[in-house]
Amino acid sequence: MKIGIVGLPNVGKSTLFNAITKAGAQSANYPFCTIEPNVGVVSVPDYRLDKLVALYNSEKTVPTAIEFFDIAGLVKGASKGEGLGNKFLANIREVDAIAHVVRCFEDTNIVHVDGKVDPTRDLETINLELIFSDLEVLERRIQKTSKNAKSGNKGDKVELEILIKIKEILEGGKFASEKNFDEDEWEIIKSLQLLTTKPVLYIANVSEEDVASEDNEMVKALKEYVKDEGSEVIKICASIEEEISQFEPEEKEEFLRELGLSESGLDKVIKSGYKLLGLITYITAGPKEVRAWTITEGTKAPQAAGKIHTDFERGFIRAEITPYEKLMEAGSDVKAKELGWTRVEGKDYEVKDGDVILFRFNV
Repeated sequence: MKIGIVGLPNVGKSTLFNAITKAGAQSANYPFCTIEPNVGVVSVPDYRLDKLVALYNSEKTVPTAIEFFDIAGLVKGASKGEGLGNKFLANIREVDAIAHVVRCFEDTNIVHVDGKVDPTRDLETINLELIFSDLEVLERRIQKTSKNAKSGNKGDKVELEILIKIKEILEGGKFASEKNFDEDEWEIIKSLQLLTTKPVLYIANVSEEDVASEDNEMVKALKEYVKDEGSEVIKICASIEEEISQFEPEEKEEFLRELGLSESGLDKVIKSGYKLLGLITYITAGPKEVRAWTITEGTKAPQAAGKIHTDFERGFIRAEITPYEKLMEAGSDVKAKELGWTRVEGKDYEVKDGDVILFRFNV
């Protein structure tokens, strides 16, 4: 999963990214790596893995991972190449979802690029740049498709109608989203890699004083503004996240308790990212290793097996499945089978989050 972190200068975007990279650097089993200077890979927290390692006395743990892109250069005029606009746009087209960091705190020591903190105005600035960029892409595509449609190609005529429909939505200041189109139309739209079709998660960056208290007026305004989108707003303090990232796990838990928080902001962002993209995790477990695998909700057993190796999908016979909770309750896979909690499923089974699976295959 790839998430692009965007936001205006001085909103806390880079502080959050620093926290992510430090968290990743401390992950012994899935070490942080830098693909480019602005890309960090970090393991996805999952308490179930440690429990299964203890159950099987496994040699190692391999969590699933998430890539965060710190997308630089987004300022007013980015779609025209201002700042590092072109690099920003190239990077953001590659991500699965956008984490939009919005400043929701006052600090006279941190200058705001527009002179005054206003979350909804900041949000509009970035959203308009995404819209302007997509409109340019559409204009070029419409010109090309119009020429082809004149030759009588039915497929090009259908595509042209869809392109014009998207253009009208964007010109109205709205994002192009799945709810505006039917399934066939959406398949064509996805191929365009438009910025405004990517799901968005909003991160309200607040002060240390506000992180564990009721929403301040800026957070309330932000939530009200995006309410109709159905998008989630997560409240975090980026500076606290950076501090937390330097702690050992035990110290981190104690620090969070002292702040009155049940989990870190980064953990919230990862969970919400999974939910946003309709992702789930299944697990393979044994004495050698416990490993998490990320798949899309609704994935059937053979395709889930294919995440491990194409041979698993090609030669799929069956999947032996024990829900995580039942396996832990049984205390061993042998006991789970005795109790009838391990099921044998075929090709039509849709894998569920937390399924512990042994695949049988033959090639």
